[in-house]
Amino acid sequence: MRGNIILSHGSDSGPDATKVSALAAVAESLGWTTVRPDYRDDDALGHAGCVDPRLARLAEAVAASPAPPVLVGSSMGAFVSGLASLDAPVAGLFLLALPARIPGYARPFAAATGVPSFLVHGYADDVCPVDEAIGYARAHAAPLLLVQDDHRLSDSLPDIEAEFRRFLGGLA
Repeated sequence: MRGNIILSHGSDSGPDATKVSALAAVAESLGWTTVRPDYRDDDALGHAGCVDPRLARLAEAVAASPAPPVLVGSSMGAFVSGLASLDAPVAGLFLLALPARIPGYARPFAAATGVPSFLVHGYADDVCPVDEAIGYARAHAAPLLLVQDDHRLSDSLPDIEAEFRRFLGGLA
């Protein structure tokens, strides 16, 4: 076993969503264990209302991990993965369609410094502005893959899977 990965789905999604499932399959094929918390009950509280309950659920998963996990998140899952990395040691962050802020939630996105990180964002993302993701990546010297895609990143899944393999290879 190489390590543990916790994959957090976006809002209006679930633990069996396409991106989370595809990345879990990549990780498992490389010898990593995966956990996919189910945030659907939390998401019923709305975007700003679900952040703290999601953080609590993710903190439980991190605490149950046998070693500092890699956190993978899409959209709201990326937002809470970054915030969770401030409160507990993590081995890495792989973040997709990152929102820099959640309207109505007091804290902007933040993540632990010194943690290997990688961002993927679509130029045509109409939910999370690409300029904010670029700004975060620039300010934190975080690698960023920009793709011709929208918020769902559906057309870029093969590229995302390849980057995820490379990212995990760098951690192993």
